[in-house]
Amino acid sequence: MDDSVIGRVRRVIEAASESQAVFAGRVGLTPDKLSKSLKGVRRFTSLDLALIAEAGGTTVDWILTGREPLRPAVAARTHSAPAPDRVTLEAVARRFTDAYEVLELLGRSRELPEVPGVREDLPRFVDQGDRLATEALARLRRAGLGSPAEQSSDMLVTALEKCFGVDIATEELPRGVDGLAWQTGRFRLVLLRPTRTWTRQRFTLAHEIGHILARDAQDLLAEAHLAPGRQKDLTEIRANVFASHLLMPADEAEERFRAAADDGGALSDEAFQEMVVRFKVSPSALAARLHQLGLVGPAERNRYRRMSTESCHMLTGSWTEYQRQESWACAKRFPVRVASELFEAYRQGDTTLRPLAALLDVEVDRLHDLLDPTGPTGPASAVGLEELEDGDLVFQP
Repeated sequence: MDDSVIGRVRRVIEAASESQAVFAGRVGLTPDKLSKSLKGVRRFTSLDLALIAEAGGTTVDWILTGREPLRPAVAARTHSAPAPDRVTLEAVARRFTDAYEVLELLGRSRELPEVPGVREDLPRFVDQGDRLATEALARLRRAGLGSPAEQSSDMLVTALEKCFGVDIATEELPRGVDGLAWQTGRFRLVLLRPTRTWTRQRFTLAHEIGHILARDAQDLLAEAHLAPGRQKDLTEIRANVFASHLLMPADEAEERFRAAADDGGALSDEAFQEMVVRFKVSPSALAARLHQLGLVGPAERNRYRRMSTESCHMLTGSWTEYQRQESWACAKRFPVRVASELFEAYRQGDTTLRPLAALLDVEVDRLHDLLDPTGPTGPASAVGLEELEDGDLVFQP
């Protein structure tokens, strides 16, 4: 079997059960040009290969290297819920892995920054989560990105992406799945489920970042119905501790508590509500954290936990901020860096719009209309057809 690029293109054509001439027309080539490329007289361009891969239902990476596309192995974590739909999870994940493979092929992959890791000298997973959060907070502060407690969800996502090289998206996931994390040597990915319960989404985000930094997500790790404080899996406990300590840093929680407590060291309901708004967490999460820090007793913790996030914002005059956070949490969000790189590759004629359309889960024609509504004077005209035909070459047969 011919294990060259030309050989693999021939296999794609054979699998299509079409004549060479018909296949050439389907991918936008003349029969003569395709014939010359298959004989090694003419070089395939990156655009040729992208169209051939699309027509053959494979990837350019496979055509160039013979390497099978990266496919996720789902490691689902469920908590008192049916197992999530693995087929749907894998389909969602493939949209992202296909995008990463295209970027790698085009030489647009980025080098992932070094990140904090688990301290092996700490045997307890709780202590590991605490130390990991401390180191992550220090990294964010040194980078001038501030504390998560000070940031709205959109700002927090941007800070985490920038500091830790994680691509974060809000994406429709199978029912019951709050989020997922996946990392390889080439990317770090977190997907979140759109939801009106934005404090839960923030906790899920921090939880998944904890898995990424602890290197728990070598397989695609799906989290169904996160239940803080109820997990038995030690890596889940570590991720929960990390999330709590990242979103409610001990120094900030203690400083705020002491500033708001009365002379007897008690915290009024009004002061607690203000802290809920400040830290952007649920009353239950904040009450648990204050109790863990030894700042409130069990009775106070239980009283605070009966409050709701909505009431805390309404009673403190922060309802507009609540609605803004809720609106952001409900909206779909694509990974900005990945989409930007794919669009730039399209603008420069290195690929078609198909990889970007697949990532965004929209029809190619619809995306083309959005990006190039004026036809030949729009962005696509930045590279002419002749330049695409004779432009940058992917390989030498």
